[in-house]
Amino acid sequence: MSSIPGISTQIPKQRVLLVDDSKIVRTTLARLIRKSFEVREEANGEAGWQAIATDPSVVVVFSDIQMPVLDGFALLERIRQSEDPRIRSMPVIVISGDEDDATKKRARAAGANDFITKTTDGTEILSRIDNLLHLVEAKQQLVVNKQALEQTATRDPVTGAFTPHYLVTEGGKHYSHARRHGGPLAVLTFRIDSYGEIAEKVGKTVADQLLAKVAKLVMGTLRAEDSMGRTAEATFTVLFPGTSSQQALAFARRMHEQLEKAQVTYREQVLKIRTSLGLAALEVDAVASIEELMKLALQRLQDAASRKLQRAAEPEEASPLKPVSLPDDLDRAVQVIEHADAQRLGDAASEMLRRMLPFLLAVCRRLGVELPLDKITQALRNRPK
Repeated sequence: MSSIPGISTQIPKQRVLLVDDSKIVRTTLARLIRKSFEVREEANGEAGWQAIATDPSVVVVFSDIQMPVLDGFALLERIRQSEDPRIRSMPVIVISGDEDDATKKRARAAGANDFITKTTDGTEILSRIDNLLHLVEAKQQLVVNKQALEQTATRDPVTGAFTPHYLVTEGGKHYSHARRHGGPLAVLTFRIDSYGEIAEKVGKTVADQLLAKVAKLVMGTLRAEDSMGRTAEATFTVLFPGTSSQQALAFARRMHEQLEKAQVTYREQVLKIRTSLGLAALEVDAVASIEELMKLALQRLQDAASRKLQRAAEPEEASPLKPVSLPDDLDRAVQVIEHADAQRLGDAASEMLRRMLPFLLAVCRRLGVELPLDKITQALRNRPK
């Protein structure tokens, strides 16, 4: 078969790193495995570590235990604690003249994949290298397959809600559309706080069945354009495209009331559903991505759950989603401005604006919104007092 000009048809050999302070040991091992692998030699653990970190062709490491500068156990520790997945999963075979069980046990505990003595037969060494490489390849393929499955799967097998990955992908589209067209987008996160108690009382299987029924109930009330996903064991997130914060809040209150009042029994045992909720919306929250908006809704859910624990002894609990109401004097100020006649409107509005300006500034700082303060101040100065 003729080769394509400019492209090499020869597959390069994989490289084995030999780290040992004995030149004789390195030469002996290199002669045994050089027919099947390229070989790189280093005389101490520190030099071996630099080779591992800078040479991506290294696929297996042979390391002595007793070495200067950095011994074999310290080298193993660096490899297993590396932030680089390639290095962290590198197969390491410890070579030593010491055959006692304590040394072998310590080498295994440090993360060694195999242990050979310096008198091990060359054929056996090659066989062990091949076995390790096949094992590593199988593990890597398993990780790839798992990631691909998680990315392609769209439904949670227990509840039928969307998977977190799909929800973020779908939410990213809604976020981009809302930003592009200036439309609303709300995110509601809710958790079945009593899930753990229910699982302890009747078992996880029954608790999961209840979770599935709750998910089905909520999804049955959603519009076609809404999306709900299971984002933790007993936590769900709902995306409401084209929905204002007040509309989403109204939905959350109805859902919360329905779930809290639900009468669920299992073998004459009453299973009480308790929930916590958190809400975030583009119109009131300054965020840069759908992930930030979802994270903010989750944070508010956690805050609401904390307040529940603090107020457990109180007879009436304030809703974690209850909107902030205006103080009575500000509420009356709005009514005065709305009902003032044309002659009195200017004076009334100016006076109320002077009083409300600190409140407006505080709200705008909280929401990250800038007020045209210079224009407002100039307008107030121009008004007769």
